[in-house]
Amino acid sequence: MAVDLIDGILKGETRSIARAITAVENGDATAAELMKAVFPKTGNALVIGITGAPGAGKSSLVDKLALYYKQKGDRIGIVCVDPSSPFSGGAILGDRIRMATLGLDKNVFIRSMATRGNLGGLSRSTVDAVAILDAAGFDKVIVETVGVGQDEVEIVKTADVSVVVLVPGMGDDIQAIKAGIMEIGDVFVINKADREGVLRTQKELESLLTLAHRPDFWDPPIVNTVATENKGIEDLSTAIESYRVFQSAGDANLTRRQAIARWRLTEVLQERLLRDVLGKTGAEDELERLAGEIAEKKTDVYSAVEELVGRPVDPSRKETQPRYINHLGIATRNIDDGLRFWADALGLENVHTEIVKDQKVRVAMLPIGESRIELLEPTSEDSPISK
Repeated sequence: MAVDLIDGILKGETRSIARAITAVENGDATAAELMKAVFPKTGNALVIGITGAPGAGKSSLVDKLALYYKQKGDRIGIVCVDPSSPFSGGAILGDRIRMATLGLDKNVFIRSMATRGNLGGLSRSTVDAVAILDAAGFDKVIVETVGVGQDEVEIVKTADVSVVVLVPGMGDDIQAIKAGIMEIGDVFVINKADREGVLRTQKELESLLTLAHRPDFWDPPIVNTVATENKGIEDLSTAIESYRVFQSAGDANLTRRQAIARWRLTEVLQERLLRDVLGKTGAEDELERLAGEIAEKKTDVYSAVEELVGRPVDPSRKETQPRYINHLGIATRNIDDGLRFWADALGLENVHTEIVKDQKVRVAMLPIGESRIELLEPTSEDSPISK
């Protein structure tokens, strides 16, 4: 792990931040140590998640919101998550192109990242990138997710404030119910509010919000914006700040962070277990062989997985492997000779010696940890252990 890289991150150096995000995105060997080092420095930035259906104007809204914060003197980090190719893993990076002007400012850092096949629009490396920007001293970190509709609920797992962007006349009310964003939206934005039907959309949204009962009893505000004309951005900023204040006043923030921590722990654990399985000798060749058999319909995916990780445990079958050894009996012709090895040479202590008449043996007991070794000496020729 490069100490200079970590120092650069904590100093807010753009090059170091970019290199660190690349390291976690590529899964470099130093990524885990890097994240361990920056973790104590996180928790200061306000993380804002922007989500919504494609065409809702999320990028324009992020652009104007970041500009507003910049003018207020804040340092802004932006993570734009683009859909990635299932074959190459690459992303189009269209958001970076649309925000090219804003990205030239020294107080604004923009990074486009691929979903890497994550259906919720957020890969684990995205969450790590947010943590790096947090540790680097950015005041606000804005995460814009890929607009894939019903899987946008993932944003709640990384953001302090989740902003859901809707548009009049796009059937967003039905889509919102399907996606479950009624429950995860902390602030709702009706963008392109200069379009016809904005009042109808607002009324429908208000009706839907009355049906969604949040455990923290927060009443999400609805903000109308026209991002391309920079209208409503200040109102959006006020709504975001109001939820941040609401969070800090109660236990909701801790509960949310615990839920995020549990999700991240599970994600990293899954990734580690997968890496361990694929890291075994010959695993890659085995993977290719099984993929070929699946493609040729010679086997199914579930059977292939069982072959990779081992046979499944039959719940009806009793455990055959011992979990604990109470004692280990060792037959010897003469206990005194045996004790010279077990007691004198190995340092074990003979705590008890007795004669078991019905078994016709003399027993010496030597504890070792939670178990014990029992030396068994026959006391007659017809003893079971004299044969």
